[in-house]
This record gives sequence, C-alpha cells and structure tokens, in this order.
Amino acid sequence: MNERVDGLPSGAGPELFLDVPPRGGRRRAVEESLRAAIGDGRLVAGARLPSTRDLAAQLGVARGTVAAAYEQLVAEGWLTARSGSGTRVAAEAGTPAPAGRASAVQPSAARHDLRPGRPDTGAFPRAAWARAMRYALREAPADAFDPGDPRGRPELRSTLAAYLGRVRGVRADPSHLVVCSGFTQALDLLAGVFAELGAGTAGMENPAIGDHVSIVASRLAVADIAVDAEGMSGAELAASGARVAVCTPAHQFPLGMSMSPARRTELLSWAEENLGWIVEDDYDGEFRYDRRPIGALQSRLPSRVIYVGSASKSLGPAVRLGWIACPPSLLEPLAEAKRRARPTSPLEQLALARLIDSGDYDRHLRGVRPAYRRRRDLLAGAVRERLPRARVLGIEAGLHAIIELPAGSPDEATVTAALRAASVGAHGLGDYLRPPLDDDPRRTSLVVGYGTPPAHLYQAAVDSLVSVLRRLDEAPASRTAQ
Repeated sequence: MNERVDGLPSGAGPELFLDVPPRGGRRRAVEESLRAAIGDGRLVAGARLPSTRDLAAQLGVARGTVAAAYEQLVAEGWLTARSGSGTRVAAEAGTPAPAGRASAVQPSAARHDLRPGRPDTGAFPRAAWARAMRYALREAPADAFDPGDPRGRPELRSTLAAYLGRVRGVRADPSHLVVCSGFTQALDLLAGVFAELGAGTAGMENPAIGDHVSIVASRLAVADIAVDAEGMSGAELAASGARVAVCTPAHQFPLGMSMSPARRTELLSWAEENLGWIVEDDYDGEFRYDRRPIGALQSRLPSRVIYVGSASKSLGPAVRLGWIACPPSLLEPLAEAKRRARPTSPLEQLALARLIDSGDYDRHLRGVRPAYRRRRDLLAGAVRERLPRARVLGIEAGLHAIIELPAGSPDEATVTAALRAASVGAHGLGDYLRPPLDDDPRRTSLVVGYGTPPAHLYQAAVDSLVSVLRRLDEAPASRTAQ
C-alpha cells in the first residue's frame, strides 16, 4: 500500500512519495524507503526533505517515527541536518542533479563506492585552487584568451618541466611538452599520431583499463601482452610485432607491482632495436608508501619513451589537465593533432602553474599522502584480521589494493553481486582481463579502491566490504556442516 496524504496546506513544505508497507516496523520501513529513494536517484544530492511533522502527515505515521528514521540516516551519512537549512540528502550519498533541467532517471549507485581509479574528492584543495584561479584571472596575459599555442600555455609547460624533473626524474624541455585535457585525450592523440606514422599494432598490458584499450583499438590493432610479477613481458611484446608499447612501469594497474629493473632494461632494448615507441602512463606516481619513489622510465631513453601524466589522481578528475613529454620527432604531428582536438582551458593551465609554483601543490600532496596511507592500512588490517585466509596485494603505492580471496571462494561475478546487494561497489580482477577466461585458474580477486569514499564513511565502507566477504568465506563451511 502506498500511503500518502493529499490536500496538505500550501505552506507544508516539499512533498515526498515513499512506498511504505502498511504493516511491520514503521521506523525501519521509513528508513529503507528513504535509502531506496536515494540509491535509485529519485532523491538527488542536496535535495531538501520535508520536516518530520510534514513527512509524518504525508505518510500517516507518528512524527517520532520519522524523526528517529532521520536521525539514523544522518548517523549513517545518507542525510545531513543543519539548523536553518533543514534535512537534506548528503552530497556523498545522492546522485547529482543534471544542471539546468529536472533530474533524469539515474542508475542505482552503491552507497559505499570502493571502485578503483579515483581519489577522495573531498580532499580537493579548494582554498589553494581558488587562490590560484584568482591569480590566473588577474595576471593572465591577453593572449591567454586566444586559441594560442596548441602545445599549451608556456607558463605551465615551463613549470611542469621543472616539477617533473624534480619529482619524477623526467628529462623534458618545456618546448617538448604538450598539455592536454587528461590522460584519455593524451592517449587518443598519441594513438592517432602513431597510426599516421604507420605503426599498425600496439602492445598493451593485460590486464588493463578497458576504456584505454578501446581508445587505442579505435586507431591501431591491439596485442594483449601478459603481465607477471615483474611487469609487462618483453618477450611477448617482441613476438607480437608491435611498434608501440603502452605500460604502467611505476605501478601497474590493476595488479599493483612495479616493473622490475630487468624488465625495464628489456623494454628499452626492444624500443631501441625495433625503433619502437613506449607510452609510459604514470597515473599515480605521487603516491608511494613503503618504498622510495621509482624514477620515470622516460629518463633512461627520452628519444623513444613518451611520458604521460595528469592531475586526475593528485587533485581530482574535474581538473581536466594532463601532459605529454614527447621526443622531438613526435612534437610536430602531436601538436597538430592537439590543435584539431578539444581545447584545454588556458585559465586552468595558468592556475595549475600557479598552484605548483606557489608550493601549494606540494603541500597538498604532503597532506593527502599520509591520509591515503592510513586508509590503505585500515583496509589491509581489516582483511588480515577478519579474513585471515585472504591476501592483500599491490599496496606499496597508489589508491587501490588487490584482495585475493581464499581457494574455494565463489567466483568474482558472485562476489561482486553479493557486494552490490549490500550497496558496496568494487570490481573483480577479471573485469580488466582480455578476454575474460571461462576456466580462469586464478583465485577469486577483487580490485578495491580506497580513495573514493568520503572520510566519514570510509570505516563503514570497509566494514561492509569485509562483512560480506567473511559471510561468503564462511558459507561453504556452513553448508558442509548441514
């Protein structure tokens, strides 16, 4: 039965339709109805809820029932309650409403987002970025508002050349840097240039991010190159006939290892002997916890290695800035490809240059690095304590971990489905393999990101994840006992 009271006074505040069963615990039913409305996008982030008095009247329940439901959901992080602004859907819990039009139907979103590949956007350095943007607007030369050099603003290219040399060992002249709108644009530009130069095949790590593979595959044939404990296989790369290798030497995604010194040498030898190109994706080079930073592969062979980085992990995906340090022989075709592509905001470029030059970028990284390390330690500790037969891998760096479940665990599809039912988002390692293997001999493994959940929900996210995995781990023993 759908309970709702019509004909409310005009000043009664927003109405809210909730599907509340006619029998059973009323408070719990109101809580679950609100969670469902937030989860499926009917209540978007920031949406104001009726007062407890109004919603009680709309649903035909006691005001105290609604007040208790609101209090519980505030404690769980679904709602926020502030004096003067009422009760609203928390920014981290709801789906953002599309600007300028009514909310569209949104796909169901997991409450605890432990998918890999993204940082904690709540840690974005708002004050420092605002100062940098104000400085950029105030000091920007007139030509910053023209189309300008397709390589990007000279201020940022000069700053990046110094910064990347200082922190990653990259050897790049500012004139050989091309600024772009993030890593995906950089990869698309490079794949197009390689195709124009006659490179028919690119070797790509397997496993890898599917979107990246698709971008390259739209321009070139893709050869799947296996990754083992030492990184990308040089022998497989050589046998593939590829002219381009796309890899993550510092921290392989998603497996998490660093490429061994022997493999690095092998890869560089392949590039020299075959006049091949290496695209080095340094996607989270700033985050190292248990070892000294490993220098960029580009520093050893800048004539054949193209270094690519971005601000998506260090600041946030909303800052659409990336950079390519390319060999001189690729500069002209790459700059021409960028001229034809989507432009990159000159004001954001100037702001990033200011953020780095002022020292605010380094200060931001010094602040978030230990915070991410604490998150990693909490996740690893919870798994080791409550799932002693599981293993946590690939955690020396980055923003994600591999959780390898015990032998005999359900397959990854079953595990991720159980997690979704508990409103926990995580990926199976098989999601990144090409092609998926029906008779996969690997143990069931999850790729778990620990950067995305907001700080106040992180403990709850880890607890929910481990609780589901523990229940699945105990199920076979329970069935045997029966």
